[in-house]
Amino acid sequence: MRLTSIIIPTYNGRELLKDCIYSIKKYTDKPYEIIVVDNGSTDGTADVCRQEGITFISLAGNAGFPAACNKGLRIATGDSLLLLNNDVIVSRNWLTNMLGCLYSSPEIGIVGPLTNYASGKQQIDMPYTNVDDMAHQLNESDAQKWLQVDRLVGFCFLFKRQLLERIGFLDERFSPGHFEDDDYCHRARNAGYTFRIAGDVFIYHRGSASFGKQGTSEIKNLIERNRQKFIDKWGIDPTIYV
Repeated sequence: MRLTSIIIPTYNGRELLKDCIYSIKKYTDKPYEIIVVDNGSTDGTADVCRQEGITFISLAGNAGFPAACNKGLRIATGDSLLLLNNDVIVSRNWLTNMLGCLYSSPEIGIVGPLTNYASGKQQIDMPYTNVDDMAHQLNESDAQKWLQVDRLVGFCFLFKRQLLERIGFLDERFSPGHFEDDDYCHRARNAGYTFRIAGDVFIYHRGSASFGKQGTSEIKNLIERNRQKFIDKWGIDPTIYV
């Protein structure tokens, strides 16, 4: 049976991480491993990981999202690889339905869920109530709800090991974060893979848990810098895929 490696980068998000791990343990009925990569937190994050008995990589400082993901990917043992933000709460059937979508066709390289907070087509167009209620409404397995799209957001990013072996790791030029997921989708697309939103999966995403600690102008400047890096690398504007 396939194993999924769930890689969670985190930075000073101890309580968010606790809730995320709790939800994974409660709602995941497929084989998995959790790898937490800590970007030099000072809030007791390491204690949480020790208490939960999960694999933990401690970095000396904040290397950013792409670099932390890559550290986790390098020690992951799963056939399927999942990059997950620490401010996510998963719900029933989440991984079962996403894996069903991912392995429904050889051409599918990456799958993402619906959520309450994301750019693009993954954000639900219905009122958000609470995680359990949304899961009750949306998380019954239904392939008719799968939607092919041109990009997926990296807050919950499930892909095949085959894809990693073919196109490599996240591009760390986009550290500390923003557009590394767009870049990965672009590289996967160039390699012949397609993407799906698993419309039969809802997970809660708080959003901007780490970047929200920065000032608004600083975040805007970072986004614009990384958008320009993408343009310089590929010669196109990534926002055409949103």
